[in-house]
Order: sequence, then C-alpha cells, then structure tokens
Amino acid sequence: MATLNRLSALHVKNAAPGKYSDGGGLWLHRRADGGGQWFLRVQIHGRRREMGLGSIAEVSLKEVREEAARWRAVVRTGKDPIKERERLRREAAKADHTLATVAREAFEARKAELKNDGKSGRWFSPLELHILPKLGNVPIEEIDQQDIKNALAPIWHSKGETAQKALGRLGIVIQHGAAMGLAVDIQATAKAKALLGKSRQKRSHIPAMPWAEVPEFYDSLNEGSITHLALRLLILTAVRSHPVRHCHIDDIDGNTWVIPAERMKSGKEFRVPLSTEALSVIEQAAAFARDGYLFPSVRKGVISDATMSRLMERREVTAHPHGFRSSFRTWCAEATETPREIAEMALAHSIGGKVELSYRRTDYLEKRRTLMERWASHVTGNTAEIVQLVAK
Repeated sequence: MATLNRLSALHVKNAAPGKYSDGGGLWLHRRADGGGQWFLRVQIHGRRREMGLGSIAEVSLKEVREEAARWRAVVRTGKDPIKERERLRREAAKADHTLATVAREAFEARKAELKNDGKSGRWFSPLELHILPKLGNVPIEEIDQQDIKNALAPIWHSKGETAQKALGRLGIVIQHGAAMGLAVDIQATAKAKALLGKSRQKRSHIPAMPWAEVPEFYDSLNEGSITHLALRLLILTAVRSHPVRHCHIDDIDGNTWVIPAERMKSGKEFRVPLSTEALSVIEQAAAFARDGYLFPSVRKGVISDATMSRLMERREVTAHPHGFRSSFRTWCAEATETPREIAEMALAHSIGGKVELSYRRTDYLEKRRTLMERWASHVTGNTAEIVQLVAK
C-alpha cells in the first residue's frame, strides 16, 4: 500500500513535462503544452495495457484514484478493463436507444406531416397502447420479429385493424432507427406479420342509415339546439364530424363553406357548397356562437365527438353520425345519375392517380352545388325526383 498515492495535488499542478507514477499502475503524463493526461497501466493475460482515464483539467487526483481502483478490481476478475469499458458504453448507448425513445423521436420527426401536428395522438396511440408497454424499454437494436409477434398476438385476431396500425407505426419507427445509424432489423415487422398470419377479424363498416330514412330522422331534429343543428349541418353537407364541430363563422364565404386544411383528413383546404337549407341551419347556429364557433360546448371549446353519437344512441338508432356520408353516397348512386368523380369529390375523396390529379384541377364546386341542393331537397322531404348530373 506504501507504493500508492505518491503524487499530491500541488505536484500535479506544478509538474514539468514527463511521466509520473502515483503507484498501482496509475500514471500522469504531463505534456509540454501545459496539459496532462491520466492513464492506468495494467497486465492482463500476459500483456500490458494502457487505459486512458481523462485529462487533468477534467479529472481530479482524488477522482482518478477512485477510477483506477475500480478498473484494478476488474483486472482482478480476469477481464480486460478497456474491453469491459467499451462493453458498458455499448450497453449505455443501447439504453439510450430504447424503442420508446426512438419511437418518440420518430413521432417528433413526422409531426409536420400529421394533421394538427399529431396533437390528437391518433398516430402515436397504437404504439403507446399495444407495443411500448411490452417493448418500450428494450433497445431497438435487439428487437426481432418474435418480440413483435408476441406483443401483437393477443389482439391480432380480435382487434385486427388496430394491430395492423400498430405494426405499421412500428415499421416507421424501425426505419427511423436505421436512419439514425442503429443496427436495426428493418424487415422485422414484415417477418412478424408472416409469423402472425392473416387476421381472422372481419372488417365492419360504420353503421349507416338508409338514405330513404334520412328525411324522417332529419325532421326529428327540430329542437333548434346546438346538437340538433350540428347534426343537421353534418347531414346536409356530408362532411366529417371534426370540421362540423369546429365550424367557425369566418369559414363561411357567402354560400360556400371553406374548411381550412388543418381540419381536413386530407390535409388540404376544401370548399363545401351550402344549400339554402344548410345556410338556414348556419344562421340559426350563429345565435349560439362563442368565439366565432357555431357549435360551442357548455363549458369551453366545441361540442365533443361523442355528443352527436350519444343523441343517436339515446334514440336507439343503430347508425352513427359518420354513417350519413355513406347515406349520401348511396343516394347518389341509387337515386341519381351523378358521375362518380362529382359524388366522390363531394366527400372530399381523391379520385385517380397522381398524373390524373395533376391535370384535373377543378373541384366541381358548381356541379356539387346543384347536387347538394337536391340532397337537401331529399333530406327535407321536398322532392323524390331522380337527379341527373353530367360530367363535362
């Protein structure tokens, strides 16, 4: 023990260029430029190894002695301290690159592509609910197809669509890990899908009301309440629930409703032609407006996604609010001669490939205006005529 701790802090500070032993294999290498480096010299498996322990500017004499004692203990177990330190560094790096960490980085990187910067949580929730609880703390480089299969097997046949979404999101996260330079298996999700097999769950469509029954239901929404008016506007415009609930008085431009891109599923601004009946509904809703929103909730913000659904549930109606889009589309097909592209455009659906879309730059607004006026006539029970629209 007498050979240990030969140096003093003052000696380290004032030492001339050269190498000085503190004992026990710990050395100070003082450079001519005034800097200095600590290193540990040990014998392992018959060969000498020198292990850097940091600079004198960053590591004090007391700290370096503790570090040297730690690595001498490793040598006594028969391990190479340099290899052991590298192993521990790799383990630490893996801990920093857990699936949960990389998943959140991938989500942050994709926010600009998601509606409202992904604040609704719909992109991340399949991962958060079904993958991360089981694999979140696992280093992403260690995840293989068997891990993924085991995580998704409990819901693969009972919640097939959700499981598929979770698998797709996980594939994006693994691709992100590859872009980070991590040694991930980018085919892991495809292999897991092969192991899981085909899902037995049958996809069910959102329940919709037959178009012939819509007028009677529409007529029953006669209280003039916020919920009744919101449902009426949803039916008349065949728009999704989110844009209807967030409809702002400033979005109305004459007889056209201009829905901002951030409220559309497509992420693109969409113009909705307003029928005379729809304009009447908006005029009635304006009396309830708060902060410009036509359908405010009792406390703050706008009515929730469940408000209209619950009204229909209380009436024991099996259809859902979103199903009125299907009612409208079926009416177009069965009761009119509306060209497919106009009917689909009325639902804000994209028709055709990229080349076709690049040349077709119309949204058929005026043709849709005629169509929506006739849909309003049907909904209000004013006509049962067959509508004929010709695309030109």
